[in-house]
Amino acid sequence: MSPSSSSSSDAELSIGERAFSAAGAAVISAIIVNPLDVAKTRLQAQAAGVPYPYHYICLQPNAVCQSPSTSAAAPPPCHSGCNRYKGTLDVLHKVVRQEGFIRLWRGTTASLALAVPTVGIYMPCYDIFRNFMEEFTTQNAPNLTPYVPLVAGSVARSLACVSCYPVELARTRMQAFKATGSGKPPGVFKTLIGAINPIRGTERLQSYYVFLTVHRYRYWWTGLGAQLSRDVPYSGICWLTLEPIRKKLLGLVGDEATAAAILGANFTAGFVAGTVAAAATCPLDVAKTRRQIEKDRERALKMTTRTTLIEIWRDGGLRGLFTGVGPRVGRAGPSVGIVVSFYEVVKHALHRRQKTSS
Repeated sequence: MSPSSSSSSDAELSIGERAFSAAGAAVISAIIVNPLDVAKTRLQAQAAGVPYPYHYICLQPNAVCQSPSTSAAAPPPCHSGCNRYKGTLDVLHKVVRQEGFIRLWRGTTASLALAVPTVGIYMPCYDIFRNFMEEFTTQNAPNLTPYVPLVAGSVARSLACVSCYPVELARTRMQAFKATGSGKPPGVFKTLIGAINPIRGTERLQSYYVFLTVHRYRYWWTGLGAQLSRDVPYSGICWLTLEPIRKKLLGLVGDEATAAAILGANFTAGFVAGTVAAAATCPLDVAKTRRQIEKDRERALKMTTRTTLIEIWRDGGLRGLFTGVGPRVGRAGPSVGIVVSFYEVVKHALHRRQKTSS
């Protein structure tokens, strides 16, 4: 499948068919990579000061923490290493051991609720913007054509991000904070309600109660600037990297590419592009997480991405800015590869069905 034939097949697909392709890809990706998303968010939240206490004791100084025989109310005599995540595998191990295997998919409901509308907007809009801009620049400004994926991806991502941001906020908070008690942890709606309800027992918050009552629903949009400052360059870098690799690989196959060839070329290009973009934008992801998990409502409403990055640099330096880069990169590569390859294969199947029926 050459670039020109790809564009022509794109033009024959409806918005609904594009959205269906993208939504299916997003659902599969969200389920597969969610544990790495949990690990990344926990590491970043820990660096921001979120405590992760464990009701376990150590039988020996270097032993693995085990369940205490004493009252749960008693402070566990556990060395500091038991209460800290040391890396991606340590997060996964402790979440399974302490909270149960299913908690690795904490926030998946939010991811699914977010994935369908977000990617259903993002991928079709990217296709439409790219095709339109490529046609325009080819005729009027050929030297700008290589930059079309960057602009199209950035605009499409901005639209998707703004439209569904409160669910993104809920997902981050669901993944960052441990569920208390043995009951069912709160879902998306309860998490959002909990985020805007002031803690009236806190004297400091009481003095700002009128302010918070007026502005509490605005809290659902705190961190939107950080989200956009991360997602826009992420999307631009991703598509600017992905398109040349994809076109090169599909060019080797020829015009009559099979579904397997389309799958392989798009997954490879998406994997490389997602990895590069995730690593490059990790500091902005750390800032986004820190703003979204901030519990002080007054402070959350005043935080900016710039001041948050300065704070992270002051507290942890370069290492702090790249907290969670391992699971973020490990998640982004397969995620982009899955979404793009599934999306393109479904589009290919729909296009072939149209040709057959006509």
